[in-house]
Amino acid sequence: MITIQNINKSFGEKHVLKNVSAHFNKGQCNFVIGASGSGKSVMMKCMVGLIEVDNGEISYGERDFVAMDYNQKKEIRQEIGMLFQGTALFDSLNVEDNIAFPLRMFTKMSQAEVIERVNFCLKRVNLENVNKLFPSSISGGMKKRVGIARAMALNPKYLFCDEPNSGLDPITSRLIDELIKEITLEYDITTIINTHDMKSLFEMGDNIVFIHKGEKWWEGRKDEIRSSGNAELLGFMKASEF
Repeated sequence: MITIQNINKSFGEKHVLKNVSAHFNKGQCNFVIGASGSGKSVMMKCMVGLIEVDNGEISYGERDFVAMDYNQKKEIRQEIGMLFQGTALFDSLNVEDNIAFPLRMFTKMSQAEVIERVNFCLKRVNLENVNKLFPSSISGGMKKRVGIARAMALNPKYLFCDEPNSGLDPITSRLIDELIKEITLEYDITTIINTHDMKSLFEMGDNIVFIHKGEKWWEGRKDEIRSSGNAELLGFMKASEF
C-alpha cells in the first residue's frame, strides 16, 4: 500500500497540490482521474520522487519516503516500475537492451541471467522473437508491451502507469488494460494509473481518486461513483462520455 497525507506542491505562486491525501491499495488497480492541469501528473511525480513535495507525507508501507535520504530513496525506486505515456523507450537500443537497462543499472546479474529475465518478461507480455528489433520498427501496441516488460524487469512491488492507453486503438487499449490487470493480480502489485480513459476505469478500476484544481474531491470504488453526489465528479464523468 502507498499512502499520501496532506501533500502540497507549488511552483512559484501556482499552488498545484493542496493538502492531498489518498490511499493506494496493494493488489489493486488504483485510478487517478481529473481534468488536464488538475495536478494528477504532478502528484504521481511526487510519489516516485521525480519532484519533491513542499510538505506532507508519502509512505510506502510503513516507510516514510519524504524523510529518506538519497540512497534510501534509491532503494525504494528499485521497487517501482513505471510505464510512461510515450513508453520512453530508448530509440538507440533494441528491445532486449531496453528491458535489460534497469537490470544492468541496479543489479549484479550476469549477462546470462539478464537475458533470461528479459526473455521471461517478454513472454509474460506475449512478445517473443523481438529481442533485436528497435522501437522504430514495432507498432504502438508492441511498444507499450515492451514498456510493461521493462517496468516488470526488477520485479516491482509498485507499478505507476501514466496514460497507458494514449495513442492506441480501442482493441489494443483493451489488451493493454487486461495485461496490466493480470500482472497486478498475479504479482500482488500496488498499481497506480493516471488516465482519462473512463472505459478502462470501469472495466479494471478498483480504487478511484478524483483530483480537481489540485485537491482531492473524491475517493472510493467505481460502483460508488453514480451515487457519490459529487457534482464535479459526475460532471467530469459525463464530459468523458460516462
